[in-house]
Amino acid sequence: MIGLGEMGGAILRRLPPETAHHAALKMLRFGLASSKQESDPHVIAHRCWGLDFGNPIGLAAGFDKDAEAVSPLLAQGFGSIEVGTVTPLPQTGNPKPRVFRLSKDGAVINRLGFNNRGVEIIARRLARARPYRGVVGANIGPNKDSDNPLEDYRTCFTRLAPLVDYLVVNISSPNTPGLRAWQDQDSLSRLVSTLQDRRAGLSGSRGGSIPLLIKIAPDLDERSRGHIASVALAQNLDGLLIANTTVSRPSKLQSSARMEPGGLSGRPLFQSSTSLLADMYRRVDGSIPLIGIGGVNSGDDAYLKIRAGASLVQLYTALIYHGPSLISQIKLRLAERLHADGFENISSVVGIDAADY
Repeated sequence: MIGLGEMGGAILRRLPPETAHHAALKMLRFGLASSKQESDPHVIAHRCWGLDFGNPIGLAAGFDKDAEAVSPLLAQGFGSIEVGTVTPLPQTGNPKPRVFRLSKDGAVINRLGFNNRGVEIIARRLARARPYRGVVGANIGPNKDSDNPLEDYRTCFTRLAPLVDYLVVNISSPNTPGLRAWQDQDSLSRLVSTLQDRRAGLSGSRGGSIPLLIKIAPDLDERSRGHIASVALAQNLDGLLIANTTVSRPSKLQSSARMEPGGLSGRPLFQSSTSLLADMYRRVDGSIPLIGIGGVNSGDDAYLKIRAGASLVQLYTALIYHGPSLISQIKLRLAERLHADGFENISSVVGIDAADY
């Protein structure tokens, strides 16, 4: 796990997944994890939404759900981290066991169900962590038993907007009943419009309008993809995250837990999520920044995501299997690929292969 070295990671992998996760977070929180010392290669610096990213590699939502270790995680070398998913009220999530390692496949299945401490506690923790030495986003969602999910999104958006650099609306987790219905065109348009109206009177942690992004599912048909792109363009959405975990099960999965219910993440998603990324890049004609997620295990993977249309890249599952050294390895390899291909910066590469998918 993050910041614990090869031996520490091996020990954690012997523990049940959630136990290992909490142990890693506590070690980060209490300063027992190492931090990166080297500067990022200048060629991988990137500017997006008026924010300066030292590098394009971000930690996806789901690791630090409760904003317990914001500063230590940034010190690991990420260009950005995303906390959450955050709901208005605390909730415990689904019954355990609910996280399963698929070690033979480099994957994980989870059915956590938005377990978190609630927006008030997380907001206070974010306030204490400022100013950030990197970019910090928050991923928001509704409580499972909410009578008014739209108001839940609005509540979290309002509370967290002044404390973070961008906000992500999660409408794609497979573990909250009814959540993916928000990807329907009319529902999504109403949701985005409501939050756009609300942010008119708010500013982000660095001033100015807070960027609003939507995280979509990988299991979208052609019609849904077109509707999401249409809403994103019509509503001037700031970005899309592509993509969340999948409910599908590739036939080549080998691990014994492969048929557990929940969302699958990790290496098996790379091809399908990258293809969706390129498709959405084409549908919005490159006019909206995209964050590529799904199966990134190396600098070459990150480079392919960027060439397919990602302005930024996020990962999580790969860290469970490869440890913290992966972050530096990805950044160095990404810089090597850019230099080898004659590019001076990330922005020159975004989307150049999108037409090939």
